[in-house]
Amino acid sequence: MAALLPDLRGFARFLTRDPTAADDLVQDTVVRALAAQHSFQPGTNLKAWLFTIERNAFYEQMRRRRRETQLLSEQVPDAVDLQAPEAHRRSELSDLQRLLWTLPPLLREALVLVGAQELSHEEAATICGVPVGTMKARVSRARGQLARTMSREQQES
Repeated sequence: MAALLPDLRGFARFLTRDPTAADDLVQDTVVRALAAQHSFQPGTNLKAWLFTIERNAFYEQMRRRRRETQLLSEQVPDAVDLQAPEAHRRSELSDLQRLLWTLPPLLREALVLVGAQELSHEEAATICGVPVGTMKARVSRARGQLARTMSREQQES
């Protein structure tokens, strides 16, 4: 599991867009994986199993944060925007990273899993809980959308 920590952190950074939140997500993933290690089936893909745990933890945190924000805004009408970007986030992202964030979340996730994390379409589909064909279509649409955006930006400059 320790050898996969850099991959887990990379995927967490794409999910959270925040290095600190990514570290917290990886820690949560490792804790959950250790607690559920009895459910891992030897001979299956450990990386895909860990990515599934990480993805589920991320979406659970997002739902919890959304609910907390909603409850606070009901309690305090002039509550501070809790979803504002953190001050320590980088102000500039690399071109590729910036372009990735223009993609819809499902397409971005598919491209990161298959492209950046080098998982097979089958492994990525398992992580996301979708059929392989759906994953292939998402990756294809993401690549096409990135190519169109890059082409448009090059024409404008």
